[in-house]
Amino acid sequence: MITLSRPGHLAALPPLSLYVHLPWCLQKCPYCDFNSHEFSKAGGAAPLPESRYIDALMADLESSLPLIWGRRVHTIFIGGGTPSLFSPASIDRLLADIRARLPLEAGCEITLEANPGTFEKDRFKGFREAGVNRLSIGVQSFDDAKLKALGRVHNSDQARAAIDEARNAFETFNIDLMYALPGQSLAELQRDVQQALAFQPPHLSLYHLTLEPNTRFATQPPRDLPDDDTAFDMLDHLIEATEAAGLRRYEVSAFAQPGHQCQHNLNYWQFGDYLGIGAGAHGKLSFPERIVRQVRWREPATYMDKALQGQAMSNEHDIALDARPFEFMLNGLRLKDGFELARFTERTGLTMAAIQRPLAEAEAKGLLERDLQRAWPTSRGLDFLSDLQAMFLPAHSAAKAS
Repeated sequence: MITLSRPGHLAALPPLSLYVHLPWCLQKCPYCDFNSHEFSKAGGAAPLPESRYIDALMADLESSLPLIWGRRVHTIFIGGGTPSLFSPASIDRLLADIRARLPLEAGCEITLEANPGTFEKDRFKGFREAGVNRLSIGVQSFDDAKLKALGRVHNSDQARAAIDEARNAFETFNIDLMYALPGQSLAELQRDVQQALAFQPPHLSLYHLTLEPNTRFATQPPRDLPDDDTAFDMLDHLIEATEAAGLRRYEVSAFAQPGHQCQHNLNYWQFGDYLGIGAGAHGKLSFPERIVRQVRWREPATYMDKALQGQAMSNEHDIALDARPFEFMLNGLRLKDGFELARFTERTGLTMAAIQRPLAEAEAKGLLERDLQRAWPTSRGLDFLSDLQAMFLPAHSAAKAS
């Protein structure tokens, strides 16, 4: 039985992950709203500042150690940008430097994001030898016309070659695919997903193309985007095809063979903690009396300068008590199996009374089901996930309570 000494107090801290952001890519994709910065080796440009950037990452990490002292790291995720632009030797140095400063759990999952246009023969093998044990490959499509429309730097042959390399080097790897692409028909999507499934990936991530603010697609939308009904039909086909291939949908966009779920992302979705280091990296850290979100300086040059001065963090703020239910649900309701009711109390420091009203409302609308141990989104709840999550916003809950 969990007892709380006062509202918001955490009796125990959640698992801790480490996120490392490597911000450079060959070309900024028009749909991408991540903190990525173009880097070109053409025209005599200066080489990628791998060594100095890793120096900055380690200065950032060392400045953060007092906040996480004594805690073991369960997973590491190296994201971007395009982390596979960094050499295997640099990734080896990065992971060795992290191990020298942090205790890692035995069998710690270490993921690296890679793009097909940034590898050559045995490059992925080099990442595996450096200590990476999970690779996530940003394929997006096997259709050359669709790849061109998405602004990708690789073609379909490079995508297939990259997956073959990944299969040879890694027991666990992920393929990213996108759907509802410009001009995409259901038949074209079927060819894409069947090509992906032919590689028998242990994990598949399927993302609806969305026009995010502050992207080129937001101001210059592509033509012939599938309408909502067609996009729903596409998703239904994806779910049916992946489950027939032995991949279970465990999160709104993630499908995996048994034992191959992404543990790093699961920690996010279960409101675990993560220290984020690198340009523009976000983090969430829990303490007995508070939960804090942090952000690092966004521009790579500024980040390196600031981090090397011991000032990598650009801002931080506490998560207010009345915001914790929504913050928790924003993550937990993405999971097909939902969340343990007891975990809500453990991770937020709040009692179930804080969410009883929106839980009942969501259940009445057919968006959520629950028993004495768990609550989980229905199929309709996953389809209308934003509406379900919004029921736990502070203003919404306050209006319902008044």
